Amino acid sequence: MDIAKNEFAPVNAEQVEEFINRWDQAGGSERANYQLFLTELCTVLRLPHPDPAGDTTEDNAYVFERRVDIKSPDGSISRGYIDLYKRGCFVIEAKQTGKALDSIGWDKAMLRAQNQADQYVRALPVKEGRPPFIVVTDVGRSLELYAEFSRSGGAYVPFPDPSHHRLRLTDLRDPDIQQRLHCLWHNPEQLDPSKHAARVTREVSAKLAELARRLEQQGYEVQRVAHFLKRCLFTMFSEDVGLLPGESFTQLLQQQQKNPEYFADSLSSLWDSMNRGGYSPLLNQKIRRFNGGLFNGVDPIPLDGDQISLLIDAAKADWRYVEPAIFGTLLERALDPRERHKLGAHYTPRAYVERLVMPTLIEPLRDQWQTVQVATEAWLQQGKTDKGMDELKQFHYQLCQIRVLDPACGSANFLYVALEHMKRLEGEVLNLISELSAGQVSFDIKGLTVDPHQFLGLELNPRAAAIAEIVLWIGYLQWHYRIHGKLDIPDPVLKDFRNIQHKDALLDYDACEVVHDDNGQPVTIWDGISYKKSSTTGELIPDEAGRLPVYNYTNPRKAIWPEADYIVGNPPFIGKLNMRSALGDGYVGALRQVYKSEVPESADLVMYWWHKAAEEVRKQEAERFGFITTNSLSQTFNRRVMETHLNEDQNPLMLLFVIPDHPWVDSANGAAVRIAMTVGKAGYGYGVLRQVLGENDGSEDAKEVTLNYREGTIFSDLTIGANVAGSSILSANKRLSTTGVIPHGSGMVLSSEQVSNLESSAPIKPYRNGKDLTGRSRNMFVIDCYGLSDDQVRIQYPKLYQWLLERVKPDRDVNRDKDLRNKWWLHRRNNEDMRSSLAELSRYIVTVMTSKHRVFLFLDRSVMPDQMLVNIAVDDSSILGVLSSRIHFLWALAAGGRLGVGNDSRYNKTRCFDTFPFPELEESQAGNIRQLAEQLDTLRKRQQEEYPELTLTGMYNVLEKQRLGELLNDKEKIIHQQGLVSILREIHDELDRAVFAAYGWGDLAKVLVGKPGATTPLPNNKPTEQAEAEEELLIRLVALNAQRVAEEAQGHIRWLRPQYQAPDASQSCVEFGLEEKPQATTVTAQGKEPWPKIMSEQVAVVRAVLAKGPQTVDMLASRFKRKPTKAILQVLAALEVLGHAKLQDDLWRL
Repeated sequence: MDIAKNEFAPVNAEQVEEFINRWDQAGGSERANYQLFLTELCTVLRLPHPDPAGDTTEDNAYVFERRVDIKSPDGSISRGYIDLYKRGCFVIEAKQTGKALDSIGWDKAMLRAQNQADQYVRALPVKEGRPPFIVVTDVGRSLELYAEFSRSGGAYVPFPDPSHHRLRLTDLRDPDIQQRLHCLWHNPEQLDPSKHAARVTREVSAKLAELARRLEQQGYEVQRVAHFLKRCLFTMFSEDVGLLPGESFTQLLQQQQKNPEYFADSLSSLWDSMNRGGYSPLLNQKIRRFNGGLFNGVDPIPLDGDQISLLIDAAKADWRYVEPAIFGTLLERALDPRERHKLGAHYTPRAYVERLVMPTLIEPLRDQWQTVQVATEAWLQQGKTDKGMDELKQFHYQLCQIRVLDPACGSANFLYVALEHMKRLEGEVLNLISELSAGQVSFDIKGLTVDPHQFLGLELNPRAAAIAEIVLWIGYLQWHYRIHGKLDIPDPVLKDFRNIQHKDALLDYDACEVVHDDNGQPVTIWDGISYKKSSTTGELIPDEAGRLPVYNYTNPRKAIWPEADYIVGNPPFIGKLNMRSALGDGYVGALRQVYKSEVPESADLVMYWWHKAAEEVRKQEAERFGFITTNSLSQTFNRRVMETHLNEDQNPLMLLFVIPDHPWVDSANGAAVRIAMTVGKAGYGYGVLRQVLGENDGSEDAKEVTLNYREGTIFSDLTIGANVAGSSILSANKRLSTTGVIPHGSGMVLSSEQVSNLESSAPIKPYRNGKDLTGRSRNMFVIDCYGLSDDQVRIQYPKLYQWLLERVKPDRDVNRDKDLRNKWWLHRRNNEDMRSSLAELSRYIVTVMTSKHRVFLFLDRSVMPDQMLVNIAVDDSSILGVLSSRIHFLWALAAGGRLGVGNDSRYNKTRCFDTFPFPELEESQAGNIRQLAEQLDTLRKRQQEEYPELTLTGMYNVLEKQRLGELLNDKEKIIHQQGLVSILREIHDELDRAVFAAYGWGDLAKVLVGKPGATTPLPNNKPTEQAEAEEELLIRLVALNAQRVAEEAQGHIRWLRPQYQAPDASQSCVEFGLEEKPQATTVTAQGKEPWPKIMSEQVAVVRAVLAKGPQTVDMLASRFKRKPTKAILQVLAALEVLGHAKLQDDLWRL
């Protein structure tokens, strides 16, 4: 592998020999020798020596004996010491075993050391991140390397693979090994094979994309080009891994470049031989039989010399190191004329994919593997090697039966990563089997092995489905080649498993037919992308000639997914508003009809996959599922889907692993997006919540992400702690919050100059959207003909009518919505509720739905709000004051979540406003809050009127920097002066104190008032005291919400605007205190548990008990019938030997 040298130069060979000879004779204890050994290793390899340890642990970035605090499951903390630690590089655990190399006893000692190192890694402070490597050394004899390049909590696996991760001291003579260790010390990310593979893959893809472009220009169909290139690339791979004679295909291409007229015939001959196997006249030797359907019915495309040269350039790449997953993505783009320009765009980094694949699939399998290892050890300690071997064989057999499904597989990115990690695990299993059987058992040669038939995919794009099969086969064969250095596998090389299905993952139907009108003509709609210039205005208007057929789906029903044990993938990101334009009316109508009672129409498309996978898991037809979705997953419109499964009484779903907001690269177009990762399984229990603490630009396309770790019940809003998502809507707040109008059509929105050309009495109003409020106002107007017929508009306002006729009606005429076509002079959404709620007010409160800073202000009643403004129909400034407080901001952030690449807070009126429990204000408190709120609103508007360039976003950005204690730049100093930001800050702080006092929560005010994060989300690494106070605040608000719900059920409703909400209502007052949480009660089981008969189950149950807290042997044995003390001691001994448990003060603990 061509790893960057990083100024590496081969070391002195004589010094290496002296080092090897010196340590070959060494003896003594681990403590006496390991520091000397590692120091001398650094010397001979010209690596920096460790630094002296300082008093401050955090400063010890490269030291011996780095201290860590290890938290046990029972909450106790023990102190450990890492033998050698280098931040961002490795943790080294040193042993001096004294056992024969490669013996079973030596293997156990090294495995125990690796488990101990893994504990140390997990005990490192979160802000330091996880190092990519664990190194275990048997002092003076060997080094073992384990890697985890995603650095997100996954398992460390043998590096580079289970057959080559152990380095003997004599291996130090090899310059490649010297370079590997040099990179380990200086830049371990260079050792990530996916980084090197990415560079090779980009070069190859560019060549094939250019060839695809030329062939399509000649008129060849995309499908034929796809199959032709697919066969070419697999032939290139075959010659590089020995399935064909070395360079035979490259040489054939070079020969045919001179005589291109015979190119198609020669490839036809070669591929026919590869299909059948046997003697190839073209190569003049016997070749393997490939079969598998890839080379059936070949029809090579004739190429000219220049086109053949592109294939030659691609063939010269080292296909042993092409990354199949990346190649699949780039080849898919190359074969799609609409996507080819995105070939140079980013692809989804492997580390991101692993971040989901590991907790969904690999971690549960590795947990089972640990159990099997302990069970095997327990049998070995009893002298029953045959039973230990049976444990291993059974696990390997089960591993080879696991089915993994990606129901939106694309070019098999996720399936390939899953395949590789399962092959890694299989390699470890086979190594142990080989050791116990003295090398006599080799399952993979007999055909029992993890292979592509276990990895199932559904894909609607036929090109992607075809590529997915090749990606899996190349990945599978690459792995065998890396392990064995050759591909000694039986013919046929390929098998036609049909594991990738070209089909819809959501709907099955009997037929998809074009809809015809009464005259038998196909019904069509505007395609949504074709425009032309208006002959009247010169502006672009829809071109009605661009049409698409309307389809009808006969007998639509839920698609049936293939049986699978695990489901993982990245379904398409299509929002609810774009579904019809992307998928067509017929499909969306059928989809919503089939899932009508299960998935609300407000949900994004990805939630249909989420719902189906959750059903599969809850029915126990699959073990787990893990999906990538946009980070809008926690928004109300998507959250409802999750809540249905999480809140089910019978066999609910639990969220096992969540990252609610993570950077991502869309594989379809290379765009940067924000996503959420969720892993679900059936049952109750705690999950792991990992939040992004920091992001830095990394190598290639992946950002280096630092994640924290929290454990607990994860709610539908993807949080742990206060269950804000479970709060209820309060009657007291109903009918007051609405969103603005949707004019629908650029002709509806006017500038002041355009308004001056129309009737002065025309129904035209000032119009404001989010940018008008947070940025610089456009001072635009909107036509509002609400309540008027088209005839009335034409008669009363002829100029306005002509404007609408020319600039609005053409758009409406091609719209799929009949109501929009018929009522073309009206808004798309007239919002009668909003109009009714504002009718008797002179002003009302607004906030921008999605905004960096959560700011509320008054708007004059004459102003018409846009759809992305949330309007609160109240003119009382005490309500404005409470909404502008830190208390309401934290509630709104927790209830509404964040959205988009900017990760801005989103204010969902139903979840943020309708559920919020306002304080019951005494008159003096209300007066104080009113006065402060009026000051706040007046100050901002006055300063913006005096300085038109001043924006609310700019003012609050400066305010936040002040709270953070950061220095202002010159531009920010001007904003500070113009906006009187110090006064703005003072008013906000006083307002916060007043609102905290109204709730009676002065204790929290002391901690929170004046701190950063009062209007915009802070990063997750906020000070502990602030984070704890904010969590307590949310817990109190959730409890107050529940109290108000109970009060309202008895008729006591605290209406915010009673004269509008309930003019005739009367209330009965009831007294409620905050209900105390019920005390936990101890449930005593009826009878004791039976002791499992199967060894692996015995191990699993002991580990589960120890995970809850330390136990004596007697405590453990007393939990089971007949008190199986002897059997438990055997399990504990096996756990101890492998480093999974330890005995301390008569207590066994993990």
